[in-house]
Parts: sequence; structure tokens; C-alpha cells
Amino acid sequence: MGPSRGLAVSADRPRTDPVTGRAAAPRTAPADGPAAPAIPVPCSGGERTVIPLDTRRLFRAEFPALPDRAAAVRRMVAGHLRDWRLGAIVDHVVLATNELFANAVEHGSSGPADTVTITVSLERFGRELRVEVADGSPVIPVARKPEPTEESGRGLAIVEDLAADWGTEPPDPGVRGKKVWFTLPLVATS
Repeated sequence: MGPSRGLAVSADRPRTDPVTGRAAAPRTAPADGPAAPAIPVPCSGGERTVIPLDTRRLFRAEFPALPDRAAAVRRMVAGHLRDWRLGAIVDHVVLATNELFANAVEHGSSGPADTVTITVSLERFGRELRVEVADGSPVIPVARKPEPTEESGRGLAIVEDLAADWGTEPPDPGVRGKKVWFTLPLVATS
């Protein structure tokens, strides 16, 4: 069982151009102009935090497709959300991500050599959180209605209840499998 590999991109880290892969020029506000626009989002304890709209936040990590890696996935997601001052949504995001990771391990991998990639990002100028779970199986997940006595089969229903939207999409170019994603809006407060 190997360690997880991750790449974190945050306001305090250099950015790369997604097309060329080269270092992108840093974005700065004009010396005589106002700071970058920002949106306030709710945090735990009723406090507010402000996320600058020009801040790109992204974390991607690859984990072995093993059930015992779920705790590391949960810690990674919770830690980054707290670093991004999004503590109010940690529980929902961690639970939904855990369900998608469990599905990827159980249904989307062919063995312990497979990996699952978790990507957490702020989208729509910081107004939406998106989580993607990519695995090596092209089989699209289908929500089930398990019997009350069944011990499994509720993962996608949980994701559907917690998320604003969810779905699937093809993998990145050159990669086999699929991505299952969900989003949560980060509601601006006045």
C-alpha cells in the first residue's frame, strides 16, 4: 500500500497554464486600483470569510483503490476545506466524497494496483465547490433503491441528498475510466 500522491494549487502556490503547463504570470491588482473582487461565504460559528474571485483553488490526489484509504481521503478533503475557510460545509463534502470513493473502490477498480483520483476545486469564480472522483472503470454508476434490510446500495442516494448536482463524465484524455462528480454552491451572504 503506497502513500497518496497529491498536487495542491492554492493562492500561495505558483500557478501553471492548463494548456502549456508553464508557469503562469501571477495575477495582481493594479497598484492604484481596488483589490480583486471577492465573495463572502458562511463559515462555522456564524463567522464570514472572503474568497477573492481571482484565487484558483484546486487539490488533486491519487489514492490506491483500497477501502482502508478512505480515512486518508476524508482527512485530505476536510483539511483542504478548512484551509480554504469552508468549515461550514466540511461534513457534507466529506460524506459525499467518502461515498463516491467507496463506490470507486468497490465497483470501479479491478484490484489493489488500481488508483482513484480525488479532485476538489472551487469553480464559478469561487461560488461553487466541485469534487470529482475518477476511477478506471468505464461503467457508469446507477442509483439504486435498496431494500430496507440491505447493508449497502445507498451511496448515490446520499450524494444526491447532500449535493446540489452530481453526474458523470468521461475521463481526462489518455486515461481510461470515468469521473463521478458533485457540486455544492457557496452562497454569498450579505
